[in-house]
Amino acid sequence: MGAKEKPDIFQAIADPTRRKMLTLLAECEMPVTRLSQHFPMSRTAVSKHLRILSDAELVSVEKSGREKRYKLQPDSLIELKEWLSFFEQFWENKMAMLKHYVENED
Repeated sequence: MGAKEKPDIFQAIADPTRRKMLTLLAECEMPVTRLSQHFPMSRTAVSKHLRILSDAELVSVEKSGREKRYKLQPDSLIELKEWLSFFEQFWENKMAMLKHYVENED
């Protein structure tokens, strides 16, 4: 990966721990110490996950005294939303077929 190339957002959210971190950070910004309380792992491991999310620009980091506070950057999820929106046509089609089947079942 080149120096200016950001990590793949899909790889960043592939891990369930990182997805849970994003959900927690959607509620409010938090320091590593507080985030660590939600996971059965070391603060170092939590920091590594946060670094991946930060590199993918899914979270921002702000220094506040001696601690770093992490905050969700929801605009970065637009890429994911746009990719998934393509597939909505297939879900909608399947749901329409199911509705038709249920309503016309005799």
